[in-house]
Amino acid sequence: MGNSHSSRPATAPKQSFKRQRSAVFSRISLGCASVASSSSSQETTTLVNEKTREHKHQLSHSSSLPTLSNVAYAPSEGVSSDAVAAYNAFLRDFPEYRLTWILDTLRRTDYTRLEHTGETYVDYMGGALFPESLIKVHTDFLSRNVMGNTHSVSNSSKMSLQCADEARAAILSFFKAPPEYTVVFTANATGALKLVGESFPFVGGSSYVLGSDSHNSVHGIRQYAISRGAQVAYIQSTPNGGFDASTAKNVLLRNRPRSRELAPRLFALTGQSNISNSKNPLSMIAYAESLGYYTILDAAALAPTSTFSLKEHPVDAMVVSFYKMFGFPTGVGALVVKESFLAQLKRPWFAGGTVDVVQVPGNIVTRAHEVHEQFEDGTINYLTLPAITDGLQFLSAYLPFLPLRLSSLLHYLVNSLSLLRHDTTGKPVVRILSRVPTRRLKSVGDQTETGSTVSLIFLDPEGEMLPNSFIEYSASQQFISLRTGCMCNPGAAAAILGIQEDMERLYPGVTLKDFERIVGRELGVVRISLGLASNFQDVWKVVRFAALIGNDKACMALWDRWMENRGSSACCVGRAI
Repeated sequence: MGNSHSSRPATAPKQSFKRQRSAVFSRISLGCASVASSSSSQETTTLVNEKTREHKHQLSHSSSLPTLSNVAYAPSEGVSSDAVAAYNAFLRDFPEYRLTWILDTLRRTDYTRLEHTGETYVDYMGGALFPESLIKVHTDFLSRNVMGNTHSVSNSSKMSLQCADEARAAILSFFKAPPEYTVVFTANATGALKLVGESFPFVGGSSYVLGSDSHNSVHGIRQYAISRGAQVAYIQSTPNGGFDASTAKNVLLRNRPRSRELAPRLFALTGQSNISNSKNPLSMIAYAESLGYYTILDAAALAPTSTFSLKEHPVDAMVVSFYKMFGFPTGVGALVVKESFLAQLKRPWFAGGTVDVVQVPGNIVTRAHEVHEQFEDGTINYLTLPAITDGLQFLSAYLPFLPLRLSSLLHYLVNSLSLLRHDTTGKPVVRILSRVPTRRLKSVGDQTETGSTVSLIFLDPEGEMLPNSFIEYSASQQFISLRTGCMCNPGAAAAILGIQEDMERLYPGVTLKDFERIVGRELGVVRISLGLASNFQDVWKVVRFAALIGNDKACMALWDRWMENRGSSACCVGRAI
């Protein structure tokens, strides 16, 4: 009648098969447990030490890897000869960086392609790099098992369904979700936001409240709100992105629901900006809920480098993209959501997999029994779901060390870039626009008040902005992968660039070229974002590249080549507006 798989029996029979994972992942416990206490920190360190030994044993090139003692006492290993002096000075200034040496081992064992290709990757906000062992484990599993469409009851379908259930459980465990949460698989965080937007019961008298510093996928929900007569209220961004808590509370208070049942209102919080580097206070979730709002958290930029607990911050729904967390697979995201919130959503249509019975001809529809299946249109990406489980296990082992490492690297990067001057005029080479951390981490397990992103513009010797397309082209010539544009976050871009008044002058049908004519230059910033595999060599190469722009002779040579190649695919600026 419908096209979902046959109903599960009331008591599911025991599976005769069990998905076997590599020991590399099976020994890593799920969840990003806090390592604030010394005991849990020791447990995490022991866990990663065990994993490293297994990892080195399994990988084919393990014989060339240094022992753990060598890693701990050979800080210059993996650093090019021309960067050793700078690295030693960095370690003197940031001795806490040594506590994250396990990530250097990870870089050597799981990201060998970076050294082989010579590429410096600093676009982790755009997408994380997958660990090579994750691909090996996943492809090995696929080659040894037969997996079928989950909308059936064959053995191959049961295998896929079991993997999907494991992945849901892994996601809920990773984010410490209480029992009332479930997981809806989507294509990405954008798809999860769209699900909520199209299904939320906006009516006349409802409100949708969000920050100006939000991704376009969060802004896009306003179209559903407006089409149903609801109001849209923005929390203005500060000059460095994010919002002021008192301002946000005032906006929420002014638009508070009179009746949650008759005119429900939705508050969308961006956990971390993908361009301004700001983290918004998660306490706003509880405040909004105390006023009667439903709440949704965009955690796409937050989850890859920060721990988050749904037990501590029980938002109604949150969205993530897994490729941003550990690089593979692309095309899979999740809506992690309270089942009670899903019950409030009204889907505007039905599709294969979401229904149990459909009357044809007629208009009777019975939705699928499992609530998450009612929101998973068609067939889920079942072949890649085992990699979600393994990827979360992988990330959970290293995540406690990551904020400390990125804090050291980000402080070094910001300080070094800020000191650069043009050799002809002595004026700054760059202007940093994003939020800069005020607190330096010193211990494993600490959490930062900002992300690990630097958004900036490059300046010519007279202090005028250099075209982002020139910078991106020049960086690619130096084998540096960075990103330019507005990063699909026009509100924050306008705030940090100081062009809010220009934004107000836009008109229906305006194009990007029209907007650039209004502001008189290319739109956007240069974004450098760090992540799981980042090390000192990466930030040192970025600083060296920026110094090259400050050298008049070298910069002019790059400019001439750029002018010669303008219009070619090698010169296109990556404008994520």
